[in-house]
Amino acid sequence: MLEARRMLLLVTAPGVVSPSLVFALEREFPELVVAWMDRIDVACEEFIHPVALILVDCERLQEFEKISADILRRHPFALVAMIEPDARNSVYDLPQIVGSQLVRGVLPMNLRLDIWLSIVRLMLRGGEYFPASLLQSQVRKADAEPPTMAHPGNMMRITDLSPREMQVLELVSRGLQNKQIAAEVRLSENTVKIHLHNIIRKLGTHNRTEAAARFRDHETLLRARANDDHGGGR
Repeated sequence: MLEARRMLLLVTAPGVVSPSLVFALEREFPELVVAWMDRIDVACEEFIHPVALILVDCERLQEFEKISADILRRHPFALVAMIEPDARNSVYDLPQIVGSQLVRGVLPMNLRLDIWLSIVRLMLRGGEYFPASLLQSQVRKADAEPPTMAHPGNMMRITDLSPREMQVLELVSRGLQNKQIAAEVRLSENTVKIHLHNIIRKLGTHNRTEAAARFRDHETLLRARANDDHGGGR
């Protein structure tokens, strides 16, 4: 029995993706229908096959974000990733990418073809990918900034974290290391590091240990409130 076909959409300006790369995708993933388009609005159309992955040119990302609600409604199971010429010189900062409503990965175009295709395979299976060079550039940028004292008024609450960040932080609070967390949530270890970097920054903590302590305090408070509510209802 043949596997149900799915679609991979390439939303780029002409010339960003070569015909030979499209051919390589079709050869590597014969179960996929690969479609290239240069108009953003076409990605919102309904297709015969369900869309599994959308690769968007970084130059089109802001325009693509404006129709994010339509994209999510039309293709609810599609993972969206940004195509970058070179992740070491990204036009976006890491927090902008991770904070995107749509983007769940970055796919550099300066990789060897076999590595590039393996990342596409990971994304088709629901995995997220952020290159190490992007994380390293963000760390260098953070190290270059003068240190500031965390002020309670600038700290976000635990509940302000994204669902994925909450999931990662909960596993950190249980003592899991990055490699174990990556296996648990089916992400790359680099992606876990990115989420931890953002968690620590958002909460105004200094390290993962402090962030985990904040999470445990939050959970203790929730349990205490639940017990009070239960006791008050007797």
